[in-house]
Amino acid sequence: MTNSHHAADAPLWIMAGETSGDGYGASLAQAIQAQAPGVRLRGMGGSRMREAGVDTFVDSTELGLIGFWECLKHVPFFLGLLRRIVKLAIQERPRTVVLIDYPGFHMMLAKRLHALGIRVVWYVSPQVWAWRSGRVWKLAKSCDRMLCIFPFEPACYAKTTLQAEFVGHPLFGILAPYRQIPAQRNPSQVLLLPGSRRQELQRLLPPFLQAAALLQRNAPQLHFHIPLPRQAILEYAQELARKCPHLPLNLTWSVGDTREWMTRAAGAIAASGTVTVEAALLGLPVVVAYRISPLSWWMAKRLIRISTITIANLVCGRRVFQELLQGECTGEKLAEALQAILPGGAQREETLQGMEEFTRRLGAAGEDVSANVARIALEEA
Repeated sequence: MTNSHHAADAPLWIMAGETSGDGYGASLAQAIQAQAPGVRLRGMGGSRMREAGVDTFVDSTELGLIGFWECLKHVPFFLGLLRRIVKLAIQERPRTVVLIDYPGFHMMLAKRLHALGIRVVWYVSPQVWAWRSGRVWKLAKSCDRMLCIFPFEPACYAKTTLQAEFVGHPLFGILAPYRQIPAQRNPSQVLLLPGSRRQELQRLLPPFLQAAALLQRNAPQLHFHIPLPRQAILEYAQELARKCPHLPLNLTWSVGDTREWMTRAAGAIAASGTVTVEAALLGLPVVVAYRISPLSWWMAKRLIRISTITIANLVCGRRVFQELLQGECTGEKLAEALQAILPGGAQREETLQGMEEFTRRLGAAGEDVSANVARIALEEA
């Protein structure tokens, strides 16, 4: 089948599987509607995409899983979801499908959609530069365009036939309203950003809270805040916190306002992931931390080919943010590293300079990233 079989009112699909992808999908949906107001948007996503006008046939809110073993346990669910989406694609014949990140599931979906003759645009390249580089050949067979958000990524696809291009990072546009206002940083305000998934919270919240309690012993003026994306996750995190033996005295919580807090705080401890890119772009010094199951860590150590998992460090080719992973992710080490990047700390100036360099490099493709991606998606449609 070819695109000539598409009905004039066939939808354009946007598929996102995690919180960050939901934000990128929402910005993309708004950009598509601005360029082609009549296009129907359908797909997989969360509340942000729905608010942006995407009719979601799959709610992605609880799809975020981490680690090899965690994903393995949910294989039957994901295979069922895959069959359901492919069946719907056969019925609807979308003009094109934009797959945002979420590679474990989306690589299976891309293969099946492409076999149906449906155009596939992949937005946010899988981390082929970090592990399983052989995926570039599979992606070349099942995708029509690869839209990369980091400047070093297109080179990974140079030996394939896949058209890969650096379109810029979507957070530039998303964070523009926050970046245009001068940050009013409170030197005593510290954020704890333990992630948005239950498994992350189980492993990261206890050492984060212990680090805060240790720091507060020597600096009682410090105030700690934990912003989380959804009420259900907030309640789960508070339940975990009640079981922790170490709690800072000055601790507050909120829902849905993480970026506002990131412009006010002096520093943070953050789970590895998109939030560390946001922190760098907003000028918030962070210590990056992560823990996964022992089995997942054992496998990752044998597969990952890079010396750092923090994007700011990779883009700049040097340490911008300190990482404390797995066994090093302890309350004591987190407290020590955080103290070094707070006002007056030994590493603060170097971290501030690194974030400025990262922002310059990431902004080389321009700031209206969602408009670039929308134009390409509509071209493919």
